[in-house]
This record gives sequence, structure tokens and C-alpha cells, in this order.
Amino acid sequence: MSSDVPTLRGLLPKYMSVVLGTAMLANTAFGENEQGSLGASATPGVFEDRILFGQSAAFEGPAKELGRSMQAGILAAFKEINDQGGIHGRRLELRSLNDSYEPDAAIANTRQLVKDGVFALIGAVGTPTSRAVVPLTKEYRIPYMAPMTGAEYLRDSAHHTIINLRASYFQETEEMVQRLTVDLGIKRIAILYQDDSFGRAGMQGVLRALEKRKLFTIGAAVFSRNTTAVKTALLDLRAVEPEAVIIVGPYEPTATFIKWAHRLGMDPVFMTLSFVGSNALAEELGAGGAGVLVTQVVPFPTGDTVPVSASYRAALKAYDPSIIPGFISFEGYLAGRLAIYALQHCGKQVERDCIHSALRSGKDIDLDGFTLRFSRHDNQGSDRVFLTAIGPDGQYMPLTTLPPRL
Repeated sequence: MSSDVPTLRGLLPKYMSVVLGTAMLANTAFGENEQGSLGASATPGVFEDRILFGQSAAFEGPAKELGRSMQAGILAAFKEINDQGGIHGRRLELRSLNDSYEPDAAIANTRQLVKDGVFALIGAVGTPTSRAVVPLTKEYRIPYMAPMTGAEYLRDSAHHTIINLRASYFQETEEMVQRLTVDLGIKRIAILYQDDSFGRAGMQGVLRALEKRKLFTIGAAVFSRNTTAVKTALLDLRAVEPEAVIIVGPYEPTATFIKWAHRLGMDPVFMTLSFVGSNALAEELGAGGAGVLVTQVVPFPTGDTVPVSASYRAALKAYDPSIIPGFISFEGYLAGRLAIYALQHCGKQVERDCIHSALRSGKDIDLDGFTLRFSRHDNQGSDRVFLTAIGPDGQYMPLTTLPPRL
């Protein structure tokens, strides 16, 4: 099956060495000594021979595959440009710290990465962690690039430090409700969501899309972050007999809910957001995943509709041939490509403000056929949402409309 998960799990010692090695490095003295020894510019993280990025993401816990996949994609993009000589003679490097998808850890990591003198933050994973960190990005005036979240509050154009790559959760949930109601004629829709800012953002998107169609949810249930405690929620939702359940959560609780629903004979349409970690979800569900629908925010990673898909696969293979292409590492690769584009347009004298001016000009940014556009009033590059489903063979298939049932 096409999945990041088996190979990433197999590479756990490698990924942990990256994370733990980074944590140990963070305890050494950086800043003036390191910059001075290399004759760097006055801009943090910019040296004569390299530019240093920082990442706080989940590398342990129920969302760990999301952080590992994002990291792999970014590093693939960085290796690709480094093998070509870097940007104006500078290599790109990434320092990653584990936050286990917990806001307090993300805050501590961000302070540490700023202390370490990174140029920008890239590839964060999660809404609650991003919400906790955004005030620090303002305080330190540090770019916060391509976080893996579709939360609406990050899309306030007044946030000059934030650059969003992906479509929002409101756009994903709008596509969900449109497809369920128009393609399948479903009106009895329930919601299961994680009880935090991520879950509530997705839930609000569903309610907004339903209200637009003069509909309402027939039931809503919650579960706690970093748990798989979903049985009470399952019993509550089974009682209202939904035709479809939209789930807002990462892959482990989502898969647990669906597997328990099947055991109890509950068989609505299950649909979930891109943040779930699509390939990890398919791996967790196994044969029981057929028919589960997932909205995506990047093109199909093994497809050929845009040239960047082939570029991504080649870069990932060059970085680590054992990693199988997937949606999340593709998003990480596009994040890395976006950073590369910005730095190329910054010129030799790189400053943090140049990220904002290079990207938010209102011009199209062509990443091998995947087009982004930012402006003074829009800090989100892509509005595209793609529909996929897990097939009977456990692999994802792209869809344009929903068939009656897979």
C-alpha cells in the first residue's frame, strides 16, 4: 500500500536521532559565538555558507507521523536545492524539536529555536500549537511559514509573520458538505471533533457550511487531544443515526472511532480533514478503511496532473529512497519549495522582512504547476481542496464527485 507510515516507522531510530540530536544541540551556546565564527550577516540564522530554519512539530505521541512526514518533505526540498549549490552559495538547514502536539512544549521549543538563532520557523504541525506560538512570532518578528493547519485565525492578513501554504479548514469543510449534500443527497450529518482549538475550528467550518444550506448537525461529540478515548462519543452519535459523520482529529482517534463503529454495526459515510494524516489513517484502518473519504490540500502525490508531483517524488527518493510518497510529506516538500522561492527572490542580502515582501506581492508563484498567490490582504497561497477516498485495496484514489458507496 502507498503509505508513509511503514517506512517512517522503520526509520524511527533515524528520526529520533534527528530530534534528540537537535535537542542536545539546543542546549549548547548559539547566537553571537556561532554567527561570529562564520562571519554571518546581522540577520539571525543567516551565515556565509548556510541559512538555518527551525521546526517545532510532533515527533512522538499520537500525531508523530504528521511531524515526521512534514520534516521528511522539507528536508527533501532542502537537499534538492543544496545539491544544486544552495541559494546564492548558502545551504539550507533545518533544526527540529519535538513538541508532541502540546502547546506548552511548542512555546518552549520556539523560545529555544529563537535563542539558537534560526532565520525562520517552518512546517509546524497543529492548530493548538500554532495558536500558542503565534504571539511569539510577533514578539520576535520571525517568519512562521507553512504551518500544517487550516485554522481561520492564522489567515488574518494583519499577521505579517505568518505565511500559509494550504487551504483553510473552512474551505475543506465547505467541500465536504457540498459533496455530501449534492452528490449523495445526505442531510443527516453528525460531527466528531477533538476538544481543542483544532477540533473547534473544523466543527465551526462544518456548522458554517450546513447553515449556508439551511441545515444543522443532528449531533456532535468530542474527545480529548492526544487520546483515543472515543467510545462515549461513538455511543452518543450512534443514537442519532447519522447518514454521515465528519471527523475532525488526527489518525489514531479517527481510526479507533471508525473501527469501533464497524464493530457495532454503524455504517454511515465517514469523512475527515487533511490534517488526519491520510496514509497513517489508511494504515491504521487496514481492510476496514474502504470508502473513508478525506479532503486534501495538495495534489495527488503519485499522480501526474502537475509536474511538481514528479519533482517531489524525485526529491524524496534522493533524500531517502525508503520513504514512500504521501500527502503530508508532499505538503512538507511544497513548504520547503516555498521557502526556497522566497529566498531566491530575497537576493544575496537576506533579511526576515524580505520573506514578506517576496511572497505577498500579488504575483503568481509557480511551483512546477502548483500555483500560489499571496497579497497584502491575503497570507494564504492556495485555495485548492482535493477529494480522495480509501479504496478496497487500501490505497487512496482521487475523486471529483462522490459515488453512491465505494
